Amino acid sequence: MGHQGGWVYIMADRYRGTMYVGVTADLPARVHQHRAGDGSDFCRRYGLDRLVWADHTPSIGDAIGHEKRLKRWQRAWKIALVERANPEWRDLFDTLAG
Repeated sequence: MGHQGGWVYIMADRYRGTMYVGVTADLPARVHQHRAGDGSDFCRRYGLDRLVWADHTPSIGDAIGHEKRLKRWQRAWKIALVERANPEWRDLFDTLAG
């Protein structure tokens, strides 16, 4: 069957800070890349190393569609999305490991 779906995720630098919306099939590996400074130029430039929101989808195609929609969202909507699931903007990476 190959990969088990996809992930849409949001990285941030701090509470209500700069945000980056991304998509991946392997979320833990992707977050590791961002933290190592080779995930994306944007994340490296702005120091986005905190995973503040993630959503799993059944297929990578679904994830890409979801990511494209999210990228068009207003900043306030993205903040509301993060805060519904993660009001303190905690780094969720540790909850993924396992």
